[in-house]
Amino acid sequence: MKFYQKEIRLNARNRGFHLITHEVMDALPQLKDIDTGFLHVFIKHTSAGLTINENADTTVRVDFESHFNVMVPEGASYYKLTYEGPDDMPAHIKASLLGSSVQLPITGGRLNLGTWQGIYLCEHRDYASGRNLVLTAFGM
Repeated sequence: MKFYQKEIRLNARNRGFHLITHEVMDALPQLKDIDTGFLHVFIKHTSAGLTINENADTTVRVDFESHFNVMVPEGASYYKLTYEGPDDMPAHIKASLLGSSVQLPITGGRLNLGTWQGIYLCEHRDYASGRNLVLTAFGM
């Protein structure tokens, strides 16, 4: 069994849903050494999340952002956590809904994603700094 782990820092991005598949793959070239296994991607933040979804049509990412903003609005009178602005608590809720990690199969040294699938960084803050990810690949 082979194990590879690396922590990377993504550049700061605007609020929204951003494809990061190639950044993840480029950061861990050892994926090619795994014939059968998994890649686990974990984000070390509580106001951004990760998910797998459509990697071709950019309107999907716009629709995700629009829907999440309706589903979890800013400025709700019952939010107590507002130290960092009106996006503070909504960002934490959105991140919890999406989750802090994704796991993908590795087959033949490549991520075994569907034709239209990619890894998204789901940035929920208006003025976030870069985000740290822990990438762990393992397999045979």
